[in-house]
Amino acid sequence: MPAAARFAGEGRLTWWGFTVYDARLWVAPEFTSRQLARHAFALELTYLRNLRADDIVRTTLEEMRRTADIPDDTAARWAAQLRPLLRDVKTGDRIAAVNRPGRGAAFFVNGKTTGDIADPQFAQRFFAIWLAPTTSEPGLRAALLGDTVQ
Repeated sequence: MPAAARFAGEGRLTWWGFTVYDARLWVAPEFTSRQLARHAFALELTYLRNLRADDIVRTTLEEMRRTADIPDDTAARWAAQLRPLLRDVKTGDRIAAVNRPGRGAAFFVNGKTTGDIADPQFAQRFFAIWLAPTTSEPGLRAALLGDTVQ
């Protein structure tokens, strides 16, 4: 992220009455929600419960496929690429992802780089989980995007 990145917003994901994580979004100065793929931004999730990495990967791919038609072979490839970048999480652990326009997404666990997926289509579908108008959590999207919505 550029040094001039600014905090855009934050929100909490609650699923069936259980708090799952707090999400925060930092964006580049020129960021607009209309053209997500063109901008650098960082999304950080601070987990409020223990979860297995395999469950995080499975849910991530389910949500990605909910927002777009993704062929089975592509979903399997993305799951295989994502799994080594994540860890089992405990309450308080943080997973962050940075959109790298035209290049893909970089991942961090508790501030340490775990790797990246060099596929812009993956990045677009991954961040759509939280930031696309088709998200399953429109309230969280609005809280994250704050005044960047256009």
